[in-house]
Amino acid sequence: MEKTLQDFLTEARERVNHITPDELMEMMEAGEDFLIIDVREESEFAHGHIASSINVPRGTIEGAADRRCPKRQKELCGARNRVIVVYCQTGGRSAMATDVLVQMGFTKAVNLAGGIVNWEAEDFPVVHLAGYESTVPGIELS
Repeated sequence: MEKTLQDFLTEARERVNHITPDELMEMMEAGEDFLIIDVREESEFAHGHIASSINVPRGTIEGAADRRCPKRQKELCGARNRVIVVYCQTGGRSAMATDVLVQMGFTKAVNLAGGIVNWEAEDFPVVHLAGYESTVPGIELS
C-alpha cells in the first residue's frame, strides 16, 4: 500500500512526545536547559521565530544531527542529552523531524504542538528579522 504525506505525519505524531506553548514558556521562564530547533525554511524563520531558536530546515536535519557529517550543526550534535524542542509552522514537519532525532538517539526531543501558529495564538513573543512582518493576520510581533 502506498503511503501519503498524511500517513507519515500521523505516524510521526503518534511516535513522538509533544509539549504545548504554555509548557515551553514555563521552561523558558524557569531557565531550564534546552535547545529550540526551528525546522522551517530560512525565509519562514526570518518572518518570525521563537527567541534563541536555531534554524535547521527539515530537509537538512539528519546531516545537521550526525556528528560524522561534514555539514553537522555543532550545537545540535552536542545536545544528545538535552531536551530539544522542535517546531515548525503547524507541527507537521517538526513531528517528522522530532521522530528522526529520536531515532538518531536524541531521546529527549519533543515536538511543539501546533508549531509557531499556536505559539503566536497564545500571544507569546516572536523575534523577526528586519524587513519582515508577520504573515499571521491580527498578530503583532514583539
